[in-house]
Amino acid sequence: MNKRNFLAFDLGATSGRAVLATFDGDNVDVSEMYRFKNSYFKENGKCFWNIDSLFTSMKEVLSMCAKEKIALTSIGIDTWGVDYVCFDSFGKMIGKPRAYRDAFTALAPEAFFQRMSQEELFSITGIQTMPINTLFQLYASKNEPDNPIHDADKILFMPDALAYLLTGKMVCEYTIASTSQLVDVSTKSISKRIFDTLGLPLSLIPNHAESLTMPSVIIGTIKEVIANETGIGSVPVIAVAGHDTAAAVAAVPAVSDNFAFLSSGTWSLMGVESNVPIISDDAFKSNFTNEGGIDGTITFLKNLTGMWILECCLKEWAADGKNYSYEDIVLMAKSVDDEVAIIDTEDTLFSNPDSMLKAISDYCVRENLLIPVGDASIVKCIFVSLATKYGEVMESLKRLSGKRIDTLHIISGGSRNDYLNQLTANATNTKVVSGPAEASALGNIMIQACAAGIVADRFEMRRLVASMIQARIFLPENYYFE
Repeated sequence: MNKRNFLAFDLGATSGRAVLATFDGDNVDVSEMYRFKNSYFKENGKCFWNIDSLFTSMKEVLSMCAKEKIALTSIGIDTWGVDYVCFDSFGKMIGKPRAYRDAFTALAPEAFFQRMSQEELFSITGIQTMPINTLFQLYASKNEPDNPIHDADKILFMPDALAYLLTGKMVCEYTIASTSQLVDVSTKSISKRIFDTLGLPLSLIPNHAESLTMPSVIIGTIKEVIANETGIGSVPVIAVAGHDTAAAVAAVPAVSDNFAFLSSGTWSLMGVESNVPIISDDAFKSNFTNEGGIDGTITFLKNLTGMWILECCLKEWAADGKNYSYEDIVLMAKSVDDEVAIIDTEDTLFSNPDSMLKAISDYCVRENLLIPVGDASIVKCIFVSLATKYGEVMESLKRLSGKRIDTLHIISGGSRNDYLNQLTANATNTKVVSGPAEASALGNIMIQACAAGIVADRFEMRRLVASMIQARIFLPENYYFE
């Protein structure tokens, strides 16, 4: 086999990375080429993403590839979910994309449910109600006189928007669209019923009358102007699993179907892979969600607050001159022998407070819990609370899916935290296998490899990923093999 080079842009809510994978027939070499910051900014009291900065960073990577004479087979882009970009009838971007952390959607669900019941919405979409969902962003946007939605001819989800800037081709990829609460989970198409209820034209979605673009389809090739600017030439851009969670699940190194996954990052997403959506009353009441996966699967999961709470605390400590490393925070947590308060990490107090440290203290006061004293106790409080929440969700997953779960695969950045992995094994009473840490980027690459004919399906992807990584195993206390 000729050497194949696949470039994955994996963009998260706090950072972006470019990962290069080279397949030479016998070996796969994966390396991070470039990492860059990403964060929302505030302007006139509103939160936005700097998409221009993201696109500039992507072009810089393409220029690096050209200078190093790396002939790219294809490019794939995955990002976080729900956020979108507006474009006018000339294909020009209007304004900046709103960031999901903006509180302007807080009252949108209650208002929307005056028009369509929450039960009906779940029966159509299978998506858990969260104010950040695209549906509620659109509903709230209509009530802002200066919002670009009023002049939009099309909206594109973040990975599709960046692919459009590269190729000039507009698509709506299935996995990223599924996070929006605009897709009919049974037909895998945009729901006209929901758009009618919103009072918006279905034509806002590219190719709305056709099926959504599925993972491994070629979107187009890099525009001539970008090819010339970067020197990279004409390279295909693949519609990988545009949602980073779907991409990450594609890279779970599972050896059987009896697994659950926990994508651990700013958000924690815990679930199972299913061949059909699970839209029972119990799933609705438990606020689980059915998002699109690869090979026509459904990722049945719960969206949970993950490392966000810790990340916010770290920023506050850094502002006071205390710059803790990853190794520092793990050692800090281990150093605390006393029991700590267990906070409900899903409480609204922790969604986007001005001070996360104060939010933790306020929660403990409200719930009559012992307030953590000292930075180390706060770190341990966060880790123990996260593990406790994972234990609760594991029980719900078993009940709702009816699946036997032998192994919990912890993937993405949080999988490096051996201390939290062991706490999670104990809390879930399940064998934990950690890695890969760069699961979204690896899944992105594997889907490109599928488009190139190197692997056939998700099972081959997972076998290949398993051969590439050194996973670590954590067994809970009193664990036994059946």
